[in-house]
Amino acid sequence: MTAPQRTKVGELRPTQLMFTYGVGAIVDLPAISALVMGLDDWRPDPGVAREIVEERLLLAVRQRLGPQVQKLLSPPVMPEIGGSFDPFGEAARIGVPVATFPRWLLCPRCQLLAPLSSGLFERKDDPYHPERTRYIHVNCNKANKPLAVPARFLVACRNGHLDDFPWVSFAHRGPTDCRTMLRLIEYGLAGEARDLEVRCETCGARRRMSEAFGEAGKATMPLCRGRRPHLRDFDEDPCAEQAKAILLGSSNLWFPDVLTTLAIPTASTRLDQLVESHWATLKQAQNLQNVDLLRGFGMLSEFYGYSSLEIWQAVERRQQQIAAGEEESGTLDLKQPEWELFSHPEAHVDSPDLRLRVVPVPAGFEGLLERVVLVERMREVRAMLGFTRLDAPGEWGDDPTAAARRMPISRSKPVWVPAAEVRGEGIFLQFREDALQAWLGQRSIQIWDEAFSSSHLAWRKARFIPNPEAHFPGLRFVLIHSLAHALMRQLVLECGYTAASLRERIYSRNPGAGDGPPMAGVLLYTAAPDSEGTLGGLVSLGEPDELRRHLLAALRDAQLCASDPLCAEHEPSLRGITLHAAACHACLFAPETSCESGNRYLDRSVLVRTVERDELAFFEVAA
Repeated sequence: MTAPQRTKVGELRPTQLMFTYGVGAIVDLPAISALVMGLDDWRPDPGVAREIVEERLLLAVRQRLGPQVQKLLSPPVMPEIGGSFDPFGEAARIGVPVATFPRWLLCPRCQLLAPLSSGLFERKDDPYHPERTRYIHVNCNKANKPLAVPARFLVACRNGHLDDFPWVSFAHRGPTDCRTMLRLIEYGLAGEARDLEVRCETCGARRRMSEAFGEAGKATMPLCRGRRPHLRDFDEDPCAEQAKAILLGSSNLWFPDVLTTLAIPTASTRLDQLVESHWATLKQAQNLQNVDLLRGFGMLSEFYGYSSLEIWQAVERRQQQIAAGEEESGTLDLKQPEWELFSHPEAHVDSPDLRLRVVPVPAGFEGLLERVVLVERMREVRAMLGFTRLDAPGEWGDDPTAAARRMPISRSKPVWVPAAEVRGEGIFLQFREDALQAWLGQRSIQIWDEAFSSSHLAWRKARFIPNPEAHFPGLRFVLIHSLAHALMRQLVLECGYTAASLRERIYSRNPGAGDGPPMAGVLLYTAAPDSEGTLGGLVSLGEPDELRRHLLAALRDAQLCASDPLCAEHEPSLRGITLHAAACHACLFAPETSCESGNRYLDRSVLVRTVERDELAFFEVAA
């Protein structure tokens, strides 16, 4: 990670640039805060950024961002260099560009609050220890060049804009001609906004920071200026949203809008699989002579035993397949091919990217589960479309207005987008459709479905989401989602992975909805960048006897929560505050990176009998 002046200031893992510190996010370093800049400032050089080939995902990205997107690229990675590292060499300049943000700093010793443009703060770099990059207050009257820290208040809006807190106008309660010198005075020890006061030493104006939040903030904060600091500009269209005060480091300051898919090999022969895995190189070939040239440079060593003509014929087949996929109209459903694969695993041909094994359904669950498939090897690819602030992208569903809320990651239409691939393993469970239909047909379930639907409506109305009644997943999704969380919590106790390393992928579609048959299944998987994510610990727990033991344990644990009876008594909220029933951090909630739906649409009572309800349970488990 580098600053625009090409000074290295820290390090991040490639996967962090997709989920935690992507374009537009603020990275909290030990002494400074840095904003990750847009793609216009990146260096997508071939030797630095590797192309990731996944045609289905690329087509989906093109449908959302435009046909000009040509490829998916990994974040820039410093190449391996023998010998000692030279912090002043060209290799040290490789990284993701960042800029200091917020632009206002605070001196903790004298409480001076001023922007970087004031010249009162000086940056100190340490090329051998980039994490020590810092700003100092050069003329502090309380200490000798103390460390300055970022001002911890910002303003943002729901349209994705971000700006420095309007310190001057806030302290003076409007525009002023005062030659301002501000100080941020802390009166309490808790560090809360009510204990902080911004004061002007020149004219004596002062104001408590608590007036920037809550109901008071709605009356005092100005309209958003439409600033896009990651693109170094302001939005062309005026922003009608009111700026909202937010703390630096708040969890809702940045949400990535990411598309994720599992790499499903379409090739049935070894040669076609090789061409598919080396497509980043072979797609440049225009004729048979180009294939000969690539072989001459030693770039096709894995194709030993195949002639250049056979390779070229396989390349042509691949080109025709891609062209046919690009001609398809409508929004590409990334989950549909995955569902077809997992629900009909007998037609799959193993490849280096995907290896499946069907095992019997655990004893006692044959009437509820259709099949269990162990995913012994898989590849997950993620592409970043943009980001949002204050509201997560999933809260808007597929409404057309969701694209308007998504902040772009470049000033012009991107020709590439950041992507990351990780390898892992997983367990797929498919529900029996007849058992689901019988359960959903019960009157008590229909009443509970209506309660969740009302909560869904209230929750979306409270966030002013257009078409609030749309995109309700139904109680089918609640059941599958709740089982996924209960089983994930149980599996992490023995699989060797941490809770944040496990993820869910829900396949849920009601009959008559969408363009395909009903879906009811879940893939619990790990996709970790270390050791290629295939330690085998998760798959080993999918064997019939082991899985039966863990299913029973997960369901028994779901019967009683440490927060009962309060947790069990929780109903779908009609005030728009929450969107779950009997679920909390002590029973079903999962880490943010593990859940597709932000811990919404969860309920233990649809799984098993609880201390509050016994008429909703899908599973019958002895206490």
